[in-house]
Amino acid sequence: MIDKNCISTFYRHTFDPTKASADDLCMEDIAHALSMLTRANGHFREFYSVARHSLNCAYEAKARGYGERVQLFALLHDSAESYIGDLTRPLRRHIPAFSQIERRLQTLIFEKFATTDVTPAEIEAVKAIDDSLLYHEFRQFHGEALFPEPPELHISIESDKTPAQTEAEYLALYAELKDHLAELDTTPMKN
Repeated sequence: MIDKNCISTFYRHTFDPTKASADDLCMEDIAHALSMLTRANGHFREFYSVARHSLNCAYEAKARGYGERVQLFALLHDSAESYIGDLTRPLRRHIPAFSQIERRLQTLIFEKFATTDVTPAEIEAVKAIDDSLLYHEFRQFHGEALFPEPPELHISIESDKTPAQTEAEYLALYAELKDHLAELDTTPMKN
């Protein structure tokens, strides 16, 4: 019987996400769960997963000329959601403990699957890409503009793949970027 204070993942890892360790984390669980979770709490006109959003963030990073480090961080930036879900921005500000748990889990994910030396400039680059995708996703799938001026976007937002196709694409891109991780320059990002 599973402890109700723990989660049981798709690949049968069981742990308390508020006390996770690197050993609890599995890239296959992340890719599977994110491909099944929807953006905007499912309030878009069509299915659009967090994994597809993350892939598009990585593709946008590449289109903007960022190197593989930023592409990898863009791919992984919402990975904590695979274990704890997400809170919408309007609700998140009222529950600061959630953000603390999410930050700790996201840090563990970066440490295990990327690197421990994410720079402030890299974090800012991913945040700008994330916000740009947020704007364009809401325009495309909800018909709303979230900001007065549209931010730049260099890619087309894909959404026509199944969760299984998206999961496979996420794992493939992660493997490709991970293969280059050892060769990546650890100096601050280049653009």
